[in-house]
Amino acid sequence: MTDQHRIKPDKKTRRSWAKLVRRALAIGVVIAVVLLIVVAWLPKPVPVETATAGEGPLVVTVEEDGRTRVKDRYVVSAPLTGNLARIELRPGDAVEAGKVITYIVPLRAPLLDERSRAQAQARIAASSAAIRQADSQIERATAAAEFAKKEAERQRKLAAQNVTSQQALEQALLDERSRRAELTSAKFGARVARYELEMAKAALGHVKSDATADEQFAVPSPIDGRVLRVIQESEGVIQAGAPLFEVGDPRALEIVVDVLTSDAVNVEPGSRVSVREWGGKPLDAVVRLVEPSAFTRLSALGVEEQRVNVVVDLDEPYEKWSRLGDGYRVEAQIEIYRLAKALKVPENALFRRERAWAAFVVQDGAAEQRTLDVGRRNGREAQILGGLAAGERVVVHPSDRVADGVDVVAR
Repeated sequence: MTDQHRIKPDKKTRRSWAKLVRRALAIGVVIAVVLLIVVAWLPKPVPVETATAGEGPLVVTVEEDGRTRVKDRYVVSAPLTGNLARIELRPGDAVEAGKVITYIVPLRAPLLDERSRAQAQARIAASSAAIRQADSQIERATAAAEFAKKEAERQRKLAAQNVTSQQALEQALLDERSRRAELTSAKFGARVARYELEMAKAALGHVKSDATADEQFAVPSPIDGRVLRVIQESEGVIQAGAPLFEVGDPRALEIVVDVLTSDAVNVEPGSRVSVREWGGKPLDAVVRLVEPSAFTRLSALGVEEQRVNVVVDLDEPYEKWSRLGDGYRVEAQIEIYRLAKALKVPENALFRRERAWAAFVVQDGAAEQRTLDVGRRNGREAQILGGLAAGERVVVHPSDRVADGVDVVAR
């Protein structure tokens, strides 16, 4: 059959087919719109941040601001009344023991009188007694240092034989370091006492002699160190006992950190400290003393707080912190608890529910609220004692859209 003999559909048939096609397209569009509406109304998973519970070391610290101070400082005062020459030194200048800092010259009125002589003799007697007391402290400190050294050596031998604990060895080493520091401080006190005696004897010699306009009384530095503060800088009349300048050794530096008493009960001598925010790399330090007396201080919000000073010794070479000076601000992290291996999660994954700690655990794409047994916390991580296994994921910073059974998806 040729093309001429093919049967062509008539107009009625073509109109029927076109009508069917238009109807099918309309039905498809309606179905697509309905499907889009259904999909739009279906609940979507809530995007969340997650973290995995893992095992690792946990360190709990107390973080507070502190300030540095020179351990042994000495305020040089005028031994007698006179006219003070101008002090040319400035804070930070180095001084040597015996180096003359300033002079006191006699006033126009004579210095010779019975009262001055009696005061000078009393000063000599007091200085002599102070020397005897300082010598006794040196003997006691020397004996204590020798005993601490022997005890530390004994603990080292026992530790090498695994007979004693590491804590006992560290305590013995801390005692040895503390006793050495006490001996150094006692020797410093003896030098200061002898300096006081020399000054008192010199003052008595000037009182007994005939004062002339050419006489002058030299005021030397009692120790090797640096000038910390010049109290009386200008020239003028000065009374006996008035402070002139303050000297100290900036190499002997300690840090005073005031902490809440509720935190201080967990701080012990020998606790490790990390000194930060002082202008350099973190420094290692150790707690030497927790002062037994607390004080009241107002917080930034005006709330009265009971706080106590914790004295910290730097455990680094002087070259690493030589830029630190007296009165500098630092931030101290005092270690109060350390666990070598603990199951932990970020602390911001926890929240309180019915007086218990809880967290949202991701299970099969849904959030499951679970009550947890929480141990120690350090502000960043929390120890999990029960209710969670290693490797499980928890929701960090859960919003109010996250609830038990809600589908979630990790960002």
